[in-house]
Amino acid sequence: MKLPGRVRASIRDQQNAGERLVGWLQLAVVFLFGMLYTASPKTFASDSPFEPVPWFLSIYLLLTVGRLILAYRRSLSAYMLYLSIIVDIGLLLGMIWAFHRQYQQPATFYLKSPTLLYVFIFISLRALRFEARYVVAAGIFAAVGWVLLAVYATWNAGGFEQVTRDYVSYMTSNSILIGAELDKVITILTVTVILAVAITRARELLVSTVVEGAAAHDLSRFFAPEVARQITSAEQAVAVGQGQVREAAILNTDIRGFTGIAAQIGPNELMQLLAEYQSRLVPIIERNGGSIDKFMGDGIMATFGAVEPSEHYAADAIRAAEQIAAEIASWKHDAAPAQKPMLAVGAAVATGPVIFGAVGNESRLEYTVIGEAVNRCAKLEKHTKTVPAGALCTAEAHRIAVAQGYRPAQPQPVLKDCRVDGLAEPIDIVVLAKAPDTLL
Repeated sequence: MKLPGRVRASIRDQQNAGERLVGWLQLAVVFLFGMLYTASPKTFASDSPFEPVPWFLSIYLLLTVGRLILAYRRSLSAYMLYLSIIVDIGLLLGMIWAFHRQYQQPATFYLKSPTLLYVFIFISLRALRFEARYVVAAGIFAAVGWVLLAVYATWNAGGFEQVTRDYVSYMTSNSILIGAELDKVITILTVTVILAVAITRARELLVSTVVEGAAAHDLSRFFAPEVARQITSAEQAVAVGQGQVREAAILNTDIRGFTGIAAQIGPNELMQLLAEYQSRLVPIIERNGGSIDKFMGDGIMATFGAVEPSEHYAADAIRAAEQIAAEIASWKHDAAPAQKPMLAVGAAVATGPVIFGAVGNESRLEYTVIGEAVNRCAKLEKHTKTVPAGALCTAEAHRIAVAQGYRPAQPQPVLKDCRVDGLAEPIDIVVLAKAPDTLL
């Protein structure tokens, strides 16, 4: 599967984070074994000509710090990673080789060293990068290195003279048991293969997780975050024909005279104007708990309490409408000196039961809200031209908002028995914000 560039970049970020974790764990290993070596009683003679452990730990510490710095600078290439594996395993095997010099014993002495178990730490550390090739490289190099050490010990002991088939003799002398050394090599390779398979599967899960995360992020740009969460966290696939009834508030906004403005300016300037309009209004809606249902050219439809139930949906919607009116007034004030198009925007709020669900077919779905409140809000928004007003709401929506804790900052006129085009019966309307330069 060919992954998009942004997904590959995200995976690289995860791998770089894993590489930094490897560095910190290696530092922890150095300090742990350094403290254990310092605190534990020494098992070699005081006149030993050579103590390899402090030297190897010091070299390993310096190399680990350097590699950790490069990991934070993201300067570790594949070549350097392979080289670091060779250095890690090489230092460990070199320290094991030095034991026979430290204890003044034949080379076969180091073949029984339990320090070989540490090789599994270095192999498993490479699994944190989620790339099986580095685990395989560590395992192969460790296996080959141990074979070379076994060959050296055999040669140094005079060839096959020290080789035995007696396990007791092997355990109680410096003799060599070929089967024991083969067991060690086979164990290293077996663990390597198991880890490589596990890492391959883990990488597939990592890729899947990153892809799904990127998809969820992209969805949140095309849908309200609440809708994106419903899509990505749904127990079953979203299907047509399922809906939920919610008490909600609907908010509609629209630019007045947009067709005339579009005829006067170029396409790029027009799209920039729309982008600025939306960039000013959308954060206000979202900040007040609203979800963008759709962009309708120069209009915005938002819902409060439809996607996710809310106990203060009406109060949130009315506060958003008031803030939108204030933001548009501020925008007009900023646009005047620059001789930019002067925008007039109408906003309206209505409340009532709505049905929230998916519409369309299996190849194209869209979440939306359906209900009388949606129609009433659209008609009321158009009525802002007639009043005129910057923002209106139904008296019922205002009553609910007050019950939910909304408190107007100043008196708001109530227009009784207003005839609104498209509505069969007259309704009471509350003026949330006056139209700029207009007194009611």
